[in-house]
Amino acid sequence: MNRDRLEGKWKQLSGRMRERWGTLTHDHLSVVAGKHDQAAGKYQERYGITREKGERVLAEFLRRNRDWDSSSR
Repeated sequence: MNRDRLEGKWKQLSGRMRERWGTLTHDHLSVVAGKHDQAAGKYQERYGITREKGERVLAEFLRRNRDWDSSSR
């Protein structure tokens, strides 16, 4: 397992912890940030890329799909 994949797993774990802490303290921004960290970590783990590139890819995806509304589906 290369270093980038291991860092991806760690980012997912820290994202889950951040999300859980936000739930316990009723801090919705922490919950969202935790979910963002988990998604970036999953991408990093799956493709074995650096953290910075994973964050850029996720930010680009969110930027392209920010107008998508899941409630209408």
